[in-house]
Amino acid sequence: MGGPNRLKYLLDTHIWLWSLLDPKQLTKRVQRILANPENELWLSAISIWEFLILVEKGRVLIHSDVETWLDEAMNKAPMKEAPITHQIARISRSLQMPHQDPADRFLAATAIALDLTLISADDRMLHSGEFSALPNK
Repeated sequence: MGGPNRLKYLLDTHIWLWSLLDPKQLTKRVQRILANPENELWLSAISIWEFLILVEKGRVLIHSDVETWLDEAMNKAPMKEAPITHQIARISRSLQMPHQDPADRFLAATAIALDLTLISADDRMLHSGEFSALPNK
């Protein structure tokens, strides 16, 4: 599983959004990880999907259309695109998690399948033990 010194990180949706919209929500440790060019940062398509839903519901406010915002975000903070694969879908259903949130399950499964450390502030994700996680605490 590995620990926090690994160089490959998957950002939970809120970590990605905070890094762009509200960086003060991130701990100094997470800020250093995100700023270090030696680290490989990954973002799942699930996070884009979650972002679009949050914008539609008015829970995330942006000052441009979503396509422009996403293009600017990807240029500002380029990341590797974590795919959604058959393997990830299968793993997502075998996880022993306390909830059924599909986005969380896909993110956790992605961390397992791609051997990534998930950076999150979500206690439900951090205490799974089935994948490597780094808390934003």
